[in-house]
Amino acid sequence: MPPHPLAIALIREGKTPPDRRVPLTPAQCVQFQQQFPQARLIVQSSPIRSFTDEEYLSKGIEVLDDITEADVLFGVKEVPIDQLIPNKTYFFFSHTFKKQPYNRKLLQALLERNIRLIDYELLTNAKGARLIGFGRYAGVVGAYNGMRAWGMLSGNYLLKPAHLCFDRNEVNEELKKVSLPKTFKLVMTGGGRVARGITEILQSVHLHKVDPNDFLIKAFDQASYTALTVQEYVRRLDGRSFVNSEFYNDPTGFESAFLPFAETADVFMAGHYWEDGSPFFFTREEARREAFKLQMVADISCDIDGPVASTIRPSTIADPFYGYDPQSEAEVPFATPQSIGVMAVDNLPGELPRDASEDFGNELLTHILPHLFNNDQHQVLHRATETQDGKLTELFQYLQDYVDGKE
Repeated sequence: MPPHPLAIALIREGKTPPDRRVPLTPAQCVQFQQQFPQARLIVQSSPIRSFTDEEYLSKGIEVLDDITEADVLFGVKEVPIDQLIPNKTYFFFSHTFKKQPYNRKLLQALLERNIRLIDYELLTNAKGARLIGFGRYAGVVGAYNGMRAWGMLSGNYLLKPAHLCFDRNEVNEELKKVSLPKTFKLVMTGGGRVARGITEILQSVHLHKVDPNDFLIKAFDQASYTALTVQEYVRRLDGRSFVNSEFYNDPTGFESAFLPFAETADVFMAGHYWEDGSPFFFTREEARREAFKLQMVADISCDIDGPVASTIRPSTIADPFYGYDPQSEAEVPFATPQSIGVMAVDNLPGELPRDASEDFGNELLTHILPHLFNNDQHQVLHRATETQDGKLTELFQYLQDYVDGKE
């Protein structure tokens, strides 16, 4: 710890298009000061935050334009290279550890400027489970968008875009307009934060949860949904019993078991985690089958040109929906007859920045910030540190060729 009180700053988001989320809300900054009175907290002035400078100032939080005095800087999205301050510790989503080509120069700059990068996406417990993320609100907003799209396709109701709602309370009010026939069926995938967010929305529109097997063979007297775990949408090629760890270690001996659900459901909400080599949920060929029933896919996972054949590009908050024509395998206008509607916004939590920030800040206060003040005794920060002292750390030596431009 430095000789002066540890100074922590919430930085101004500089990426374009602008992101209005924050690591800590004004109320959480007060909580931080109570929890860690030995530290100094600074908020960098920003005109675009969902919480204004005045909201922080009204809570007695220090707001400055110049944050060079800070030791540790917290942002959300990638920090533009020209805004990086040398010799600091930064927390943000860097999108570098998978060797993303578009952020190679960012990682090079972090090394050149002697910055310690701690990536939120790499903060895990000893068992490898992630400790922090915006996944829940990706699920909330993605599911809301899916229900909004279905209203447009069916003509039964109209919902306000999520980004035009002030907060989650207004979203909940909008959802009261949802009207679904009793024959409506929806299938969702995933079991983590994203799935939790999806489930919150499905429950708020009073969808009845049913067993996956019943979903395929029974008719229900109310609109229904089923939630599939990996064991239910993937099966072994050799017919042996499914073991999760075997699939995650090597997915090549498995195939998709999802097609019967695509031939039964009206809407698919995708909240799963997918890696290269895993089976596709449905292929372009399967989407052309006469029995294929899906009319709308809310692809919250948003893997482009991959496991969900209809997701051929990401969409945007301003223009969230497009159509996919299975016959031509091409994009068509949303709601074109015989097309599959697609929602594939890749920055969903940004639509409800105040609520998403509050959810993220709670996890930051509970699971991450204490490690700055306990000498990182559980090595949570150590495991998530990509760069330090001008070098890649031991855990991230595999990025050296990526940094050097060799791959």
